[in-house]
Amino acid sequence: MSVPSSAAMPELKPARSEGQWAIVFRRLRRHRVAMFCFVVLIGMLTISALAPLIAPFERDEPNLRARFLTPMSVDNDGNLRLLGTDHLGRDYFTRLLYASRVSLGTAFFATFLASAIGITLGILAGFFGGWVDVIVSRTLEVIASIPTLVLLLIVVTVFVGREEDIPIPRFVTSIFAGFFAVQTREANIVLLVNIVLALFGWTVTARLMRGMAMSVREHIYIEAARALGASNFRILVRHVFPNSLPPMIVDFTLGVNAILLAESALSFLGFGIQDPTPTWGNMLNNAQNYMFQHPWMPLIPAMPILIASLAVNYFGDGLRDALDPRQRG
Repeated sequence: MSVPSSAAMPELKPARSEGQWAIVFRRLRRHRVAMFCFVVLIGMLTISALAPLIAPFERDEPNLRARFLTPMSVDNDGNLRLLGTDHLGRDYFTRLLYASRVSLGTAFFATFLASAIGITLGILAGFFGGWVDVIVSRTLEVIASIPTLVLLLIVVTVFVGREEDIPIPRFVTSIFAGFFAVQTREANIVLLVNIVLALFGWTVTARLMRGMAMSVREHIYIEAARALGASNFRILVRHVFPNSLPPMIVDFTLGVNAILLAESALSFLGFGIQDPTPTWGNMLNNAQNYMFQHPWMPLIPAMPILIASLAVNYFGDGLRDALDPRQRG
C-alpha cells in the first residue's frame, strides 16, 4: 500500500484559543437583559451629552403665564411643551435634559473618583501588608462606621450658599462648568457634591481590592517576576492590577447606582445640588409640593431615576455573570 506524500496531505492549522476578554464579551452579548440595559444607558448618556443642542428652550427661562401645563400642551405663545411646565413655567423637558447631564455626570465622575481612591489604597494595603495595611484598614473602618448620609448632609450644608468659599481652583471650576453645562458659580457646589460623595464612597472598593491584592500576590508568577528583578511598581501595574480588574469593573457599575441614588436623595432633601441647577432629585423636591394637584409632576423626574437605576443594576448583574469563570462554557 502506498503512503500518500506529505505534499498531498491537507495542512492542519492549530485552533486559535479565545482570550479571556473575548469570552467575557461573547457571554455578555448573549445576556439579552444586560445588553438591553447597556443600550438604554448609552442612550441616556448620549441624550444628556447633547442636552444643550436638543433642548427646545432656555434652561431657566420662566413663564408665569404658562405654569403647571400638562404634557403635550401648548402655551400662550403657541409653543409645544412636551412634558409640560413646572411651578415657574419653566419647560420640564428642557430641565429634564440638563438634569440628566448633572445627575448622570455626577454618578459616573464621583464613582470614578471613589474607585480610583479605593483601588489605590486597597492595592497598596493588600500587596505590601504591614503598617500600610494597618493604616488603610483602620481608616477604612472609621469611615465605614460613620453614617455617610448624615455626614454628607453636614458637609454640604456648611458650604451651600457659600460657593465662593469652596477652595477649588478656578480653572477646575471652569472645566466642570463646561462638562455639566452649568454656570461657574453653580459648578462649585456641583464639584463639592462630587468630591464629598467620592471621599465617603471608596470603602467598599478598597476592601474588595485589598482582598484581591492579597490573593494575587501569593501566585507563583508574582514570585517569578520578583526573581527576574521586577520592581514593586511594575508588579503592581503589570500583574496585580490587571488580574484584579474584573471584580473592580462590576463594583464600578454598582457604585454608579449607589452614587446616583445618594445624589438624588441629597438633592431631594434640599442639601445637595440646588435650584436653579436642575437634577432629578431637586426636580422631584420641587414637585412634591404640587403632587396632589398635579400628579404628573413628580413622575417625570422620578422615572429617569428608576430607569437608570434598574439599567445599571441589571447591566452589572450581566457583567458579573460574564466575568464569573465558574459559569463559562
